[in-house]
Amino acid sequence: MVLMGVAMSTAQRRLPVYKKILEENKKKWMIKEFLEYRLSKYGYIDSEILKTPLGTRIVIYAERPSRIIGRKGAIVKEISNILTNKLGVENPQIDVIDVSKIEAPEMFPKVVAYRIANAMAKGVRFRRVMFVAIRQLTEAGAKGFEIVVSGKLSTERAKFEKQTFGKLYKIGYDAKQRVRRAVVHVLLKPGIYGIEVRITPATMRYSDEYKIKPPTRPEAAPAEAQQ
Repeated sequence: MVLMGVAMSTAQRRLPVYKKILEENKKKWMIKEFLEYRLSKYGYIDSEILKTPLGTRIVIYAERPSRIIGRKGAIVKEISNILTNKLGVENPQIDVIDVSKIEAPEMFPKVVAYRIANAMAKGVRFRRVMFVAIRQLTEAGAKGFEIVVSGKLSTERAKFEKQTFGKLYKIGYDAKQRVRRAVVHVLLKPGIYGIEVRITPATMRYSDEYKIKPPTRPEAAPAEAQQ
């Protein structure tokens, strides 16, 4: 009877595979949301969460890694403690990587959106900030981009202003998997403003750029070989 009770309790604790996958994805989403909330002012761009035999490896991609690391690693230690004690992450190992060594920072929409939001928070007019962002993106070599700023721009009624350049995919595989998108909100005196940035990076190859070679006819065999 005791053995049967132990077996039933272990079976109850054992989760189905799909529930384990859901729990892991939920924890990854919580980690990403926390990192974006905590590090948004320090040039945070994105993160990658990997399970290893020693624990959980978290790779943070940042525009300015030194600001995220902090003085003598103070910010990284704080984040590691919160992840362990509040989110239940086992042995978090945090690495901070400078995105400028991988690609131009302007190719990441979150960087552009945060630059616009910070400039607007300092009192710079939204249209001037958008033109500066357009110049930076064109100089960085973006294949196409779209910048949308919405809120109480010039009147009491909310509206939006859009600036588009180059080739930007809106539907299909390229739009979902290759076009980068970020949305950032900033609170100013008139209210909340939204900044949406979509970028078509020049470092990727897209569906309409592939060319199919026409079929070639096989060469005729020599007469001796045919006999």
